[in-house]
Amino acid sequence: MTHRRLSFVARPFCTAALVLTTLTCGGYGAKVDPADLVLRNGKVVTMDNARPEAQAIAVRADSIAAVGTNDEIQPYVGEATKVIDLAGQLAVPGLIESHGHFTGVGQMKMNLNLMNVKSWDEIVAMVGEAAAKAKPGAFILGRGWHQEKWDKIPTPNVEGFPTHDALSKVSPNNPVLLTHASGHATFANAKAMEVAGITRTTPNPPGGEILKDSRGNPIGLLRETASGLVRKALSDARAKRTPEQLLADARREIDLAMDEVLSKGITSFQDAGSPFDTIDLLKEYAQQGKLRHRLWVMVRVPNDDLAKQLANYRIIDMGDKHLTVRAIKKAMDGALGSRGAWLLEPYSDLPGSTGLNTTPVDEIQETARLAAQHDFQLCVHAIGDRANRETLNVFEATFKASPNRKDWRWRIEHAQHLNASDIPRFGQLGVIAAMQGIHCTSDAPFVTARLGEKRAAEGAYVWRKLLDSKATIINGTDAPVEDVDPIPSFYASVTRKLKDGSLFYPDQAMTRMEALRSYTLSAAYGAFEESIKGSLVPGKLADITVLSRDILTVPDDDILKAKVVHTIVGGKVMYTRPPQTTTRRVSGTREAG
Repeated sequence: MTHRRLSFVARPFCTAALVLTTLTCGGYGAKVDPADLVLRNGKVVTMDNARPEAQAIAVRADSIAAVGTNDEIQPYVGEATKVIDLAGQLAVPGLIESHGHFTGVGQMKMNLNLMNVKSWDEIVAMVGEAAAKAKPGAFILGRGWHQEKWDKIPTPNVEGFPTHDALSKVSPNNPVLLTHASGHATFANAKAMEVAGITRTTPNPPGGEILKDSRGNPIGLLRETASGLVRKALSDARAKRTPEQLLADARREIDLAMDEVLSKGITSFQDAGSPFDTIDLLKEYAQQGKLRHRLWVMVRVPNDDLAKQLANYRIIDMGDKHLTVRAIKKAMDGALGSRGAWLLEPYSDLPGSTGLNTTPVDEIQETARLAAQHDFQLCVHAIGDRANRETLNVFEATFKASPNRKDWRWRIEHAQHLNASDIPRFGQLGVIAAMQGIHCTSDAPFVTARLGEKRAAEGAYVWRKLLDSKATIINGTDAPVEDVDPIPSFYASVTRKLKDGSLFYPDQAMTRMEALRSYTLSAAYGAFEESIKGSLVPGKLADITVLSRDILTVPDDDILKAKVVHTIVGGKVMYTRPPQTTTRRVSGTREAG
C-alpha cells in the first residue's frame, strides 16, 4: 500500500472530522466543550492533505478535538484549560522511532559509554578505571566503540582491530565485554575468554567468527554469533543474582529508556526485538499506567518458542494504546562496519569474505510461516545485498502462498545496501524499508572501502530510488547504535552531509516533507497504526512534538540547532525542555543493529 493510496483512504475520515468540528463550533464563536489542552500561536504541520498547516490545536482527554487558526481554537479555551503559547515554534505529529532497541537505550546509561572515544588507548584507560572499583570476577560492560572512528589505528592489530593484551593487563581479574556500536561484534579480554572457554582451538560457531592473529591466537574480537560465547558466560553470572536484583535492573533499564526517549521528542518507539520476559514486564507497566510513551514491540525469540507461545502475545493497544505487540524480529546478516553484512560479491577490502548469514534462510522461512499463521508482521534485519535479496525471496514466497491476503506490511530493517535489480521489488511487494537516515552519514566514510564505488553508487542508502519505486520508507536511529535523537537523523536524510562537509550521493536525499513523513505518518503505517497516529487531525491521538526551530524551512545546517521544547503523549506534556541549553552530540561513525 503506497502513501498515495493511504492519503486517499484516510481523507474521508479526516474531512468528516473537520466538518463535524466546524458544525460543532458553529462558526468561530459558538460554544463548545472546553479542551484540556490548547496549543496556539505556532506553526502546526499536520501531515493531513485536507489541512496541511494550522496555528493551533485543541486537545480533549487523549485525542485531538480540533485543529485550526487561533480564532477557530479560542472557543475551546475554558477556565481549566492548560494553554501553551508556541510563540511561533513548530508543532508536528509526535515523532516515531521506527527501529530502536528500547531496553538497550536504558542499558547504555548503566554501562561504559564508548560512543565518543577517540582511541583504543582511551578505552583501555576507561576499563582500567572501572576495574579498580569492581569486585574481582564482576563483569565490566561497555558499548559504542567503533574502530573506524578512532583517530589512529591501534598497534598491533588484525583487520584494524586491536589485540586484547593491553585491555587484559588493566583488568586481569574481571571479565570485560565491550559491544561494538553496531551490536554485531564484541571485544573480550583474556579473563572473559577464559570464563567463556575460548581458546585457540575453539571453532567458529555458525554465523560467527573468532578473529585470530597470524599465530592462531584469539585477539578478543568476536563477530556476530561468536559474541554469544561470552554472552552465555555473562548470562550464567547474572543467574547467580537474586530475582529481586534482576527485576530491579530491568525496571531501571525501562525507566532510564523512557526518560531518554521523551527528552528527544519521541512519542512512539518501535522496539526492534524483545524476549517474552521483557514483554511481560512491559505489559505490567502498561496495565499499571506506567508507560509514559507508546511502544510497538517485535518479538525476538527462537522459532520453537514462537510456535509455543506466539498466540498468547498478540497485543493491540494495551494500556490506553500504550503497548502493541504484533511483529517478529529476525536477523539475516550482520553489519557492514564489522564486515558481517552478507554480500553477493566479496568485500572490496577483504576479498576472502562475503560476510555472514547469521540466521539460516530455512529458519527464517519457518519464522515467516509462523508469522503468517498468527497474523504477525515479520521484520528481518538485512544490510548486505545478498541478505536483502534472500529476505525479499522469503517474503515473496510467503505472499504467493496466500494470494487472497494483500496488506502484509512486512518489513526489512535497515535495507542499507541493495542490488539494482532488487530495488523495485520493495514497491512491487509492498515491503516496507525501515531505514535509519543517520546510518548513511555515519557509515559513509567506510562504505566505499567495503563495497567499492560501483556497488556504493548503485545501492547504498538509496532512499530516492526506493521512494520512486513506490516503496514506503520509515525512519529512526537504531538506538543505542546511534543517539535516539531524531534531529540528526532528519538532517542526514535531507542533506546526506558528512562531518567534513562532503555529500554522500546527494541525489538520493529525501525532501524535508518526505523525511518528516518517514518519522510520522509513514512510521505509523509501518505499524498498522495510521488510523490513530502519525498526523494531527481531530479524533487521532494527541501525540505532538514541539521543536524550537522550523526544520522544514531553516537553512540546512540550522536544522541541527533545533531543540525539543515539548513532548506531548495523549494530551499530557511528558517532557519540557529545561531553561538551560544543552549541547547535542552530532553522531559520529555508527551502524545498524
